[in-house]
Amino acid sequence: MQVYRRKGAIKSWFLGAAFAAIPQAVLALETNLSAPGLSGDLSKRIEETSSVMTAKSRGLDTPLEVLSAALSDYRTIVQILYDEGYFSPSVSIKLDGREAADLSTLSVPAQIDRALIAIKPGPSFTFGTAVVQPLAPQTEIPEAFAPGKLATTGAIQRAASAGVQGWRDAGHAKAEVAGQKIIARHAQARLDAQIDLAAGPRLKFGKMFIEGSSDVRPQSIEKIAGFPSGEVYSPQKLQKVGTRLRRTGTFSTVSIRERETPNPDGTLDFDATFEDLPKRRLTFGLELASRDGLDVTATWTHRNVFRRAQRLRFEAAIRNIGGSEDIDGRIGLRLDQPDRLGPDDNTFWSALLERRNTDNYDVTVASLTYGARRTFSDRLYAEAAAGFSFSDADDAYGDRRKFKYLIIPTRSEWDERDSKVSATRGYYLDAQIMPFIGLAGSDTGIRMFFDGRGYTSFGTGGRVVLAGRVQLGSVIGPPADGVTPDFLFFSGGAGTVRGQPYQSLGVPVGTGIAGGRSFLGLSGEVRGKVTEKLSLVGFYDYGIVDTSPFIGRGSESHSGAGLGVRYDLGGFGPLRLDLAYPVQGDTGNGLQFYIGIGQAF
Repeated sequence: MQVYRRKGAIKSWFLGAAFAAIPQAVLALETNLSAPGLSGDLSKRIEETSSVMTAKSRGLDTPLEVLSAALSDYRTIVQILYDEGYFSPSVSIKLDGREAADLSTLSVPAQIDRALIAIKPGPSFTFGTAVVQPLAPQTEIPEAFAPGKLATTGAIQRAASAGVQGWRDAGHAKAEVAGQKIIARHAQARLDAQIDLAAGPRLKFGKMFIEGSSDVRPQSIEKIAGFPSGEVYSPQKLQKVGTRLRRTGTFSTVSIRERETPNPDGTLDFDATFEDLPKRRLTFGLELASRDGLDVTATWTHRNVFRRAQRLRFEAAIRNIGGSEDIDGRIGLRLDQPDRLGPDDNTFWSALLERRNTDNYDVTVASLTYGARRTFSDRLYAEAAAGFSFSDADDAYGDRRKFKYLIIPTRSEWDERDSKVSATRGYYLDAQIMPFIGLAGSDTGIRMFFDGRGYTSFGTGGRVVLAGRVQLGSVIGPPADGVTPDFLFFSGGAGTVRGQPYQSLGVPVGTGIAGGRSFLGLSGEVRGKVTEKLSLVGFYDYGIVDTSPFIGRGSESHSGAGLGVRYDLGGFGPLRLDLAYPVQGDTGNGLQFYIGIGQAF
């Protein structure tokens, strides 16, 4: 008995006797593909798709399974060839020299040793006629579906989809393909294709019926969704409804399905089904710096307070554990209410109690604000609030200095990064303007801050990334000694200039250091992947602080540079280790290290 393998035949009476005792077994299927005229990529695609060629990896180990695989491969291979424009192929699949199509599954051979797939693709076809009719105004059909272009089933399918989508965009929700006429003219290697569409009536949005077991009140869902009842049907408007609901962070699933039959009045109703995420979420964060010690943060979130999809977020942080400065921390609360104003808008309450102990100042801050947020898209939002802020500070200008303000913080954020935790392309812009009105003798002014970041990978698919950051800050109005120190600007540390101690650069005042009224920070990184998980980073940071509202000549400056290592943790971002050394300025000396999760910016 002979057992044929890809690398030759093995003769062994012992193996023969052993395998003969196993009924209906495939001893070692030898497979071969002959496809002259096909490209290497197409041949590889057929090899990877064919059930016979992949019999071993699929676990097909009996003659019946191999025969069944061969019979299914006829259709599979022909469809692949059609997809590539070959509409007159010849496909032969022989098992031990016999055509698989001629074998019966009722009398399967006791053994199958060899499988040969032979393909003659024939000529590639081009479109003779390529018609989609009727079309809605401004519908664009793919350029690949046109006379003279390579004829493929994919081009036909995309043209049909574009035609249907054009009618749906025009309000015809039930548009569909009514029929198609495909003629292959083999003598001319030409394919004539005609697709007929049925637009159906132009419809309007009817009602949204809420289903499922969500714990959110139906009235709140309706307010958040802003379902456009009475408006002309639009897939984009429907998608926006789903986006608004998912944006709350309350639901794990949001499904909005149109009903099969429109209403007699020309409206179309929809069924909305929801599943809730777990109501509570707890997260932790750690960051370690050689001089500043360990910072620990924790957040507790409730996603559906009072059953109105409100999100309550409690944040706590303890800083400087084991660092050169006294331990301090913060406690913050924020309650977002998405069902108060309507679609794309929400109101929020925010409260903060914070203690900061630094080498240059100590301050206790308490604030309470109420505001509103407008979401323009998933990547752009703006918010404004009004409230009160109180601070009690000891700094270079004196001890127990108290400040009371009516504050009006505004903020706009535009995020076009491909990833929030480890971007390889895009940009991020964050602009903050906060007018503050002094109470009980405190001065009035405006504090502004801007943070811009940009990323490019030079077409390397993220293997090499150049990242840059610009930070600008300014306090306009009161002198530096007339404003709370937490409104002023310092430089140094992980968020500004690595290699320099935290907030080490300010403005000299007597024997102490105070914050400046303006700040400029510049950072650049080159990130390169060593493996899929491991990356190396080189960086340079530069910071300037000035006494005037705008950076000018004679400003205090410093810089730092170093190397870093990143290890990708998936959706959490990379584990970060940075080693940095002072380059310019007299605010620090010696090596500094920083450990955290996520990129530095």
